[in-house]
Amino acid sequence: MSLPATLGLPVVAPLAALALAVALDLAIGEPPARVHPVALFGSLVEPIDRSWSRPRSVGVAAAVGLPTVAAVIAGGTVWGAAALAPRLGVGARLLAVPVAGGLLFSTVSLRMLREVTAEVVALTETDPDAARESIRALVGRDTGDLSPGALRSAAVESAAENLADGFVAPLVGFAAGATVGLAVGGSEAVLPLALGVAGAAWAKAVNTLDSMLGYRSKPAGWASARLDDAVMFLPARATAGCLAVAAGSVGALSRARSWAREPGSPNSGWPMATAAAALDVRLAKPGHYALNPTAAAPSVADAERAVRLVGVAGGVAVAGTAGWLAAVAGVVAWS
Repeated sequence: MSLPATLGLPVVAPLAALALAVALDLAIGEPPARVHPVALFGSLVEPIDRSWSRPRSVGVAAAVGLPTVAAVIAGGTVWGAAALAPRLGVGARLLAVPVAGGLLFSTVSLRMLREVTAEVVALTETDPDAARESIRALVGRDTGDLSPGALRSAAVESAAENLADGFVAPLVGFAAGATVGLAVGGSEAVLPLALGVAGAAWAKAVNTLDSMLGYRSKPAGWASARLDDAVMFLPARATAGCLAVAAGSVGALSRARSWAREPGSPNSGWPMATAAAALDVRLAKPGHYALNPTAAAPSVADAERAVRLVGVAGGVAVAGTAGWLAAVAGVVAWS
């Protein structure tokens, strides 16, 4: 069998699903909240957020069980679509790819992140009070006394961090699952697709658990926070690389290294510090850290550049995911 033919069968389905998910994100932004799978998953997490006699045990069970449930449902839905397709008189991939693309779309968020960040940045110049209200969609800190420059700093920091959490991490999960499927699936095109979507759903579920439970004030959230720290190790650093490539400044990574460990999180400092270096601005959370401390706080123009930078870095992440999958398929084809 020729290499193009061998490559085409297993890898075309996850690549098509990836393209569809990105297209949907660009066109729509987010699924409606009432049917958003992440919102539905959040409703499963809410009952965990209460007092327990053995909170750590409950937290461990939730951290292990709930993301697994999300992954099984997502991957099983794709597999079920492929199994149903012949009964509808269509090929398995013709049904499984759009289902997988839709599910992957629900785990990634780039357009809304950029739109909310851009809105906050614009409001810092015209209506700082409204900016303090809008930025609550991005950050959890108290914004009541933040200056316009500090608000822009918080927006840029959050955009860089959420690029890792809300976009790159699901893509890494998708790539990891699809890689396993390509390695073990032979000519079966649906397995990489189903495992890829399962991986994306699992990564998104881990991050959602951490965002809801992973605080010192929530005893049941210890396991979720530690799991998220482990899962985000690679996506955070991959995001830093994407930001550096998008900025055309690989040297931003080496500059960021000295600041990346200042935030309390072992991971969030990497994309934030790289953004600070690439934009040559000071990103600071008062009383906690200052990244690129000798630079000025971001101006409106700097923050607008940050919004564009995040968009381009997202494109780099998509291209990297597609390139990785094609490379894996090539290795499998030659082996």
